[in-house]
Amino acid sequence: MFAPIAIYFIFFAYIPMAGVVMAFKDFNYRDGIFLSPWNGFDNFHYFFNSGKALLVTRNTIIYNIVFLGAYTFFSILAAVLISEVYTKWFKKTVQTLMFLPYFISWVTVSAFVYNFLNYEYGIVNRILQSLNMEAIDIYSTTSYWYLLLPLLYVWKWVGFGSVLYLAAIVGIDQEIYEAATIDGASKMQKITKITLPLLKPTMIILILLGLGRIMRGEFDMFYQLIGNNGTLMDATDIIDTLVFRSLVGSLDFGMASSVGFYQSALTLIIILFANYLVRRYDKEHALF
Repeated sequence: MFAPIAIYFIFFAYIPMAGVVMAFKDFNYRDGIFLSPWNGFDNFHYFFNSGKALLVTRNTIIYNIVFLGAYTFFSILAAVLISEVYTKWFKKTVQTLMFLPYFISWVTVSAFVYNFLNYEYGIVNRILQSLNMEAIDIYSTTSYWYLLLPLLYVWKWVGFGSVLYLAAIVGIDQEIYEAATIDGASKMQKITKITLPLLKPTMIILILLGLGRIMRGEFDMFYQLIGNNGTLMDATDIIDTLVFRSLVGSLDFGMASSVGFYQSALTLIIILFANYLVRRYDKEHALF
């Protein structure tokens, strides 16, 4: 049963890792990946000399930490609340409505957001103007996006996350809750003393896996929602969008590979450090 998964990762994850050599080569189509001449760390110069390396690295890390924290909190909250609902049809309806955004592409989401928030004819500003209030130019004001981006991320992913935590809650031995009921525990006490502590292993694993993507920004989300809006660039530009724009403009695959190598190296350091902290706190719940 594991063989198809192993074959998939060998061919699409491990074998392509050999292509990391492009980060240190002056790639050309004639010689290909492995025969192109070496140029050392020259491919890294563009990224670090662009003046935006620190900015996009900071944005990528901060946004992903906020996304991971908000996603974890609201996924656990939704899973706990759903688990306390005993009306089956209502529970299924809520789960379905929460899970639907997961299947909506960011292209579609960006179209909805633009029609809602557009300064001239957006629904939000039309409502504000009908109430004799001043219209809000959201696409020219960076401060709104610090809240809007995490909000949209949670809206899209919380349904998927709640399913994972709900599966963990269902797996908890019901005799524990029965014993707590006999001892006179309230609903809130069962949640805080039983459910949340027993969710800790699942939460730690999912957070560590999430940290594995902390240097990989949500490219689809940022590029579709922000695009090439120069006004919002400093506040919303991440490594992935910067590399994409540079690659489209120059077709320098060596430069793009070098930034990918930089992302992977930082991610490895972060995940090793996080796993080290987990091992010191609770060795049984660490990944390795």
